[in-house]
Amino acid sequence: MTENDAPLAPEELAHRLTEVFALVGPLYRRVQRKVEQAAPIEGLSVGVRAVLDLLREHGPMTVPQMGRAQALSRQFVQRMVNDAAAGQLVEIIPNPAHQRSSLVRLTESGRAAITAALTREQSLLRQVEGDLTDTEVTACLRVLGRMLDLFDQVDVD
Repeated sequence: MTENDAPLAPEELAHRLTEVFALVGPLYRRVQRKVEQAAPIEGLSVGVRAVLDLLREHGPMTVPQMGRAQALSRQFVQRMVNDAAAGQLVEIIPNPAHQRSSLVRLTESGRAAITAALTREQSLLRQVEGDLTDTEVTACLRVLGRMLDLFDQVDVD
């Protein structure tokens, strides 16, 4: 194990993770603006896009489940679901496990819209320059996952 492979002391780790936060915030805001600029193409706001992607990945979900998964308030998720339903991108169906909390699922139009958005986004991401390796991307995901775990209990409502 080299010196660079040794776990960081808590003080140094905190300093380095602050550097990660300094990049993640602006990156998130720029991606959000880019998605909003492309909204006329698929007709998706950032919030509706997030709902559609969550449903694509996990299948039908309740609004509270989506809120927890994305660390968003139920009220915000409900507004996004309402917008998506108005555009016939999702449909509300009975939930056999819970009468008062319906399930939301993608329609064929919703699946087509999120597939088009992901295809366009992946095309854009192929333009990332450099010689990034799978090991580096895996390490990045591990770090961001640990940081996300730290804030897992933050109340969003």
